[in-house]
This record gives sequence, structure tokens and C-alpha cells, in this order.
Amino acid sequence: MIKVENLAKAFPGTLAVDDVSFEVRAGEIVGFLGPNGAGKTTTMRILCGYLAPTSGLVEVAGHDVLRDSRSARRNIGYLPENCPLYPEMRVDDYLFFRGRLKGLSGRHCRQRLSDVKELCGLQGMGHRIIGNLSKGYRQRVGLADALIADPPLLILDEPTIGLDPNQIREVRALIRGLAQQHTVLLSTHILPEVEVTCQRVLIIHCGRIVAADTTRSLIERVSFPRMLVEVQADAGELKDRLLGLSAVKGVEIEPVGHWLRVRIEGHGGMDMRPELWRFLREAGWEVREFYSEKSTLEEVFSSLTEGGKAEPAAVETAI
Repeated sequence: MIKVENLAKAFPGTLAVDDVSFEVRAGEIVGFLGPNGAGKTTTMRILCGYLAPTSGLVEVAGHDVLRDSRSARRNIGYLPENCPLYPEMRVDDYLFFRGRLKGLSGRHCRQRLSDVKELCGLQGMGHRIIGNLSKGYRQRVGLADALIADPPLLILDEPTIGLDPNQIREVRALIRGLAQQHTVLLSTHILPEVEVTCQRVLIIHCGRIVAADTTRSLIERVSFPRMLVEVQADAGELKDRLLGLSAVKGVEIEPVGHWLRVRIEGHGGMDMRPELWRFLREAGWEVREFYSEKSTLEEVFSSLTEGGKAEPAAVETAI
């Protein structure tokens, strides 16, 4: 559905996108992540035909975005982070207007208007003036606009910004449901949302792709070995002895009543559980919790985007 090869975009004094290549297959929900200024929004604008690349190939549904822009854009529904709506228009009038601009016949447009209002939770809002809607409902109108022409590809930039927790869950469920008929490229800063919504993740940093994999594989590959232990012991002695173990890199201790809650960080690539369990058993301390803490996508993201220079080889990509 999306094919990007050796994409570059230069602005005066800045190389915003630097030799980016990736593919998104039909029916996938792919998270597109990156810190502010990483080149994420620039890449999405190039995909949508709003910006011309400096070099490289970009295809959407087999159409070259630069040479056959109109055909490529017919396959795209785009929701920008700050959705430009006409605040003086009513919801129905705006969506009908947008559908007609996208080439729908009057009859088809009215049918799609009904469908997208139901999908986006806008029933009963058709006669409301957009400028009087809350931020969350304006975001829903923008999503309905992206959907009204029923495009095979949806590019969503921060679709849940400004929504309350209940609305976020609703939009998340909507996006998962859309994957049955649409390919979705989703950009967001809410990383737990990506973990539960997306099948695959692309991470861009300093204009370059530094990771492309499933969320599960990425977390497993860039793992941070950690153990959580609750034990009855002297805090000072416990910390000193733990730091003397070869598998242990760092220790944090927090009192919990008569117990100590201990977070233990290990060295990358080492399983510290056997050595740690032997140590606690031989010390004779009473233990009531002993388990491994899993890494999060947020930690993986931070590890790959720290510093001012991207390292594409930091994680082997699997596209």
C-alpha cells in the first residue's frame, strides 16, 4: 500500500528526512513514531502529496505521489494533528461539502455521510456548528472527513489529541475496526496506545528510520532486564551485597512497611534470575515477591531516540 525508497527532504540549512525507506502492506495498522523534529510530519506530508520530496521514490497504492499525485491522493484519507475545519459550518454541511470535493456523487455522499457519522460517534451532531463543538468532537469531525470517501489508506496524525480517556478508548477501537477495510499509518505520542493498536512500528529519529518491527519483537530485542523483589532485610546490607553480584547493574530500594521493595537492573543480554535467586536463598531473607518486569515501548523509544544523532544500525529492521 505504501512504498518509500531512499526518501530525502531538505529545507534551507536542514535535512529533515535522510534516506528513509519502508513499506506498509495492505490491511496493516502501523505506528509511525518519533520525537519532535524527527521528520515524522514531513514524511507524512510527502506521502499525502502536500510536500514534494527532494529525492527518492514514494508510492501509494501503486501510484507515484510526485508524478501521479491525483491518483495517489484518491487513495488517502489524512487527519492532520491540527485539523483545519470551517468553524462557521454545520457538521453535515461540512462533511457533505468535503465529500463532494473528493468526487462523490450527491447520493453516494449522503450515504457515506450517514455511515461516517455513525462510525465516528457523531449521531445527533449533524446540525451543530463546528465552532461550538468541543475539541474531542472537532477531532471526530476531522476523522469523519478522512473517512468519507472510503479511502484504502488512512494517515492519522495524533488522532486522539484532546480526547478524554473514554473517547480515546472509543477511537482506538474504531481504528482497530477500520483495519478490516483500510490500511492505517498512525502517528501518536501516546505509546501505550501504539502497543495495543498497532501491529508494527516505525521509529524515526533525526530524519532516519532507526527501527521497524512488530511491537512485541521490538520490545524483546531492545530489552531492559529488571527484577522486582520484596524482601525483609537491612537496606544498606542488601544494596551493597546486590551490587556485588556480576549480573546486577543498579539497585533501587523503597520501604513498604516492614518490607523492602527492590528494583534491580541487570546488564543487557544477561538473565540475572538464577544468580539472584541463589543469593536470596543463601542469605536466608524472607521473600514475598520475585518477578521479572517487562520493558515497555516507551523505554525502547527512549533508548533509540536519545542523543542528537540517529543510529540506523541500532536495531535490525524487519520490514
